[in-house]
Amino acid sequence: MFVGVGAARIRDLFQQAEAKAPCIVFIDELDALGKMRVQSPFGSHEEREQTLNQLLAEMDGFDSRKGVIIMGATNRPEVLDPALLRPGRFDRQVLVDKPDVNGREAILRIHAKTVKLSPNVDLRIVAARTAGFAGADLANLVNEAALLAARKDQTSVDMKDFEAAIDRLVAGLEKKRVMNTKERAIVAYHESGHAIVASVLPNLDPVHKISIVQRGFGALGYTMQLPLEDRYLMTRGDLLNQMAVLLGGRTAEEIALSEISTGAQNDLQRATDIARAMVTEFGMSDALGAVNYDGNRRARFLDLQMPQERGLYGEETAQSIDAEIRRIVTEAHDTAHRILIDHRAHLESVTRRLLEIEVMEGDELRRLLAPVEAEAEILTP
Repeated sequence: MFVGVGAARIRDLFQQAEAKAPCIVFIDELDALGKMRVQSPFGSHEEREQTLNQLLAEMDGFDSRKGVIIMGATNRPEVLDPALLRPGRFDRQVLVDKPDVNGREAILRIHAKTVKLSPNVDLRIVAARTAGFAGADLANLVNEAALLAARKDQTSVDMKDFEAAIDRLVAGLEKKRVMNTKERAIVAYHESGHAIVASVLPNLDPVHKISIVQRGFGALGYTMQLPLEDRYLMTRGDLLNQMAVLLGGRTAEEIALSEISTGAQNDLQRATDIARAMVTEFGMSDALGAVNYDGNRRARFLDLQMPQERGLYGEETAQSIDAEIRRIVTEAHDTAHRILIDHRAHLESVTRRLLEIEVMEGDELRRLLAPVEAEAEILTP
């Protein structure tokens, strides 16, 4: 009954565009219409494919002198049909990426016009602390900060409201649950381990805050590192240091309590993902060489878990990959273990302080670790 309706609407769209020229035809979420066509052994007469074929035909027969510009937007360019991206069709591609620190500051200024800010608010600092935030995230940040100020009956939004809003967006909502003494100690040692390893190793983002207050879904505590600048590349040393920080929490539990808990599950997953990417994607394994063994194409703009399919390699290579991943993770664990053994006294002092105040700022952590930082400067070439 409805066969051909999509194609008819495409024809009607282009007729209207020609009648109203000069104009712009904008197709949002282009991937819904222009998804890659798949060859089927039984033939295919899908309505979506007929609509796409009509769009391709209309764009081919389009007179470029008529003053009509055709634009499309998508955040999944890897699923578009190659015929759509050929010259004469959507051949000019413009990347709208996440903003850098200057862009974030400009976006914050736009959204901050609707709220009254205190004199102590520095949007440049807020922009520096929100690396990786998109425009919608920054709008939400200003809204959350305004809500927090309103709940406290303030007449304006101050810097503490922005910091609390960043914590909410990054770590989740704070939960007021009562934990027993043993579990609080485990969480405190865990977060202290992350913070100390992150402070000792070079070229890592500085620790901004440590908390043993529960947040979000299942987060019993967190250690927040905030970058000093936007970064676009990671070296092998940077990745190994990141893994050591991730494994620092579990290692602190081993050293201080001679026991390990389930709290390190997410840390282990992230560390293993980094090690797997180093071996299979980035060619950072000396044993396997500069070869990409990852058969998946990653989604370029969406943080989606791609289906895990084994690449085109044999069983022997698969065993070598597993052995290399285990070696790299073990090496990172040994690094974290060595650092925390060397700074055992600091681990105890940071943990005691964290159990007292529950949330520790980065400045106080650096005061407690002043000898550690001086040592790291001597060791760093």
